[in-house]
Amino acid sequence: MASRCELLLICVFSLLFALTQSKTLKRDVKALNEIKASLGWRVVYSWVGDDPCGDGDLPPWSGVTCSTQGDYRVVTELEVYAVSIVGPFPIAVTNLLDLTRLDLHNNKLTGPIPPQIGRLKRLKVLNLRWNKLQDVIPPEIGELKKLTHLYLSFNSFKGEIPKELAALPELRYLYLQENRLIGRIPAELGTLQNLRHLDVGNNHLVGTIRELIRFDGSFPSLRNLYLNNNYLSGGIPAQLSNLTNLEIVYLSYNKFIGNIPFAIAHIPKLTYLYLDHNQFSGRIPDAFYKHPFLKEMYIEGNMFKAGVNPIGTHKVLEVSDADFAV
Repeated sequence: MASRCELLLICVFSLLFALTQSKTLKRDVKALNEIKASLGWRVVYSWVGDDPCGDGDLPPWSGVTCSTQGDYRVVTELEVYAVSIVGPFPIAVTNLLDLTRLDLHNNKLTGPIPPQIGRLKRLKVLNLRWNKLQDVIPPEIGELKKLTHLYLSFNSFKGEIPKELAALPELRYLYLQENRLIGRIPAELGTLQNLRHLDVGNNHLVGTIRELIRFDGSFPSLRNLYLNNNYLSGGIPAQLSNLTNLEIVYLSYNKFIGNIPFAIAHIPKLTYLYLDHNQFSGRIPDAFYKHPFLKEMYIEGNMFKAGVNPIGTHKVLEVSDADFAV
């Protein structure tokens, strides 16, 4: 047992020694120093020295994570958030070709995401929410084949949701809410086998749910579907019940019409169903009130017949950082 512990310690110290002795790839040193020159004092004051991965007695720069690849150190994570960075998206970031995580959320970045973002082929997490980014969402994001989490919410993106996002086979979480997106939600997103969370709320989107799920086997892993506060229309198709993993369906504040299909009550794990402020009518099948998991069903602001009751107490849905934990 002692020999195994000794061997483990030797491995750890060897790794730490290699990390301190290796040189940081010049490409990454140049890119981070360009970023340093373009950022505000809140970041720069803690970025001491010329080597972002640390040099001698100097530690790595705050928010920068490095790893050893062969004889060199490379930057694999850049997390600089909630420090009031002002100005355009730092294009030098797209030269950090070994990044797996880029988190610049809750700053004051402006302008577009550059198309060069498609160079970051190893990126798994891209978090740019709560900035002031504008223009269209670049289709080049669809080239990031390892991406699992994409957070672009709470910005000022315009134009349509690029169908190229459907080319991200590992994507699990897609947050696009609180922008100025228009047009229809690409039905191609339904082909994403691993997508668990889709939030396109608070935009200017049109179309129908029937169009969104028109492909056979759409959204096989989807748990949470947020379509609220748009201009979506038509009825709820019974085929929505084919999305058997759904837990949250948020349809509030749209232009939906018609009756609520009986089949929806048979989505096994349905827990929250928000129907309020649409133009639904008729009665709600009794099966909804007998559903073993349904905790809340909001119905106000519709044209249901008298005697139709909600489930649970209507409260404002609040968004916190915990909802975005990776």
